[in-house]
Amino acid sequence: MPSNFCQNLKPITISLSPNTEPDDVSLAAKLIFQIKKDKSAVRDLEEKFKEYLGVKNAFSFNSGRSSLMAILRALDIKQGDEVLLQGFTCNSAVNPILALKAKPVFVDIDNTLNLDPEDLKRKITPQSKAVMVQHTFGCPAKLAEIRQIASEHKLLLIEDCAHSLGARYKGQLCGTFGDVAFFSFGRDKIISSVYGGMAVTNNFDLGKRIEEFQTEIKEPSFFWTLQQLLHPILMNCLILPSYNFLNLGKIILIVSHWLRLLSKAVHKKEKRGEIPDYFPQKMPAALAVLARHQLKKLERFNQHRQEIARFYRRELGKGIACEESVFMRYPILVADPQGILNKARKQGIILNDGWREKAIVPPDTSQEKMGYVSKSCPKAEKVAQSIVNLPTHINISLADAREITDFLKKNIE
Repeated sequence: MPSNFCQNLKPITISLSPNTEPDDVSLAAKLIFQIKKDKSAVRDLEEKFKEYLGVKNAFSFNSGRSSLMAILRALDIKQGDEVLLQGFTCNSAVNPILALKAKPVFVDIDNTLNLDPEDLKRKITPQSKAVMVQHTFGCPAKLAEIRQIASEHKLLLIEDCAHSLGARYKGQLCGTFGDVAFFSFGRDKIISSVYGGMAVTNNFDLGKRIEEFQTEIKEPSFFWTLQQLLHPILMNCLILPSYNFLNLGKIILIVSHWLRLLSKAVHKKEKRGEIPDYFPQKMPAALAVLARHQLKKLERFNQHRQEIARFYRRELGKGIACEESVFMRYPILVADPQGILNKARKQGIILNDGWREKAIVPPDTSQEKMGYVSKSCPKAEKVAQSIVNLPTHINISLADAREITDFLKKNIE
């Protein structure tokens, strides 16, 4: 009875430690007492990642941001160089460009919520050096067209695969099309070690430069690594089970952030164009163990996401038709997204994941500091004003998905 009572207090949520299962929580607890600089765990993760993607080089870092920072330096991006990337993206994709005093040039999106090849052509200038293509929510961008445009204009092609581990484009894994790619193992990504990332390439020279960068940067502190290990433990054992009981779980989460027991997914500095001092750093061994454990579950996780996405599409008749997506989220466009989010929260369904309102998310990010010019990506802005993302992660059952669709059928126009 007590366990059923606690289960009923758990909300249906899109981004509060979504990927963790009981064995992940147990492993995190065990690793608290084994935090050490064990390079073998890191190397094992890198080798398994190379094997999965079929690439020659894979280098781990403590975040996707750090991986991108390594890539931009390896590509010799300098002050004044332009890096083209889509509107409707996260500030963590923009800040590494700004850190080098390079210029982010924002390209509008198409109906897949990815970079629009036609707008890309219009925004290339003599200062353009690289294009970064994001596979939004696991749906592959139009890689054939974008790669052709990049080749014609002698642009380096970076794949942002933070959302798309396991996604394929015409049968080929995303992350294997560009000159270089990076992945994220953030708390709400396809697999999660709370923080973590990987840079991959088949180019020998780029691989050597990324490896040199990895060698030069520091290890994260013991305390920073501990923060990440505590995340799945506190979330699953304390915060989520009490979330719907007088807002107790939410209060514990806020206090945990205030006491710095837990880290935030996006630091306040990042919202104003700055990078916290814990980026870039190496991948700590303990988080590498967590990521390796989750990598073993990748196919099961993605099959589940695709099953939940098919259910949403069948029930709602809304969403993006994307055959080879891994559906990190299932996005729908509605007339009153804020109203939907507010009503859903009252029913214990938390759908606000921060990917909304503005072209550069989270919505409290300074668009000016990001270098984003209002109305430069009108489709991206329109989508941001009408999007609601539905959860697909391993802890969303078909019963949960049905509760979500039943709610939406009653509340969307």
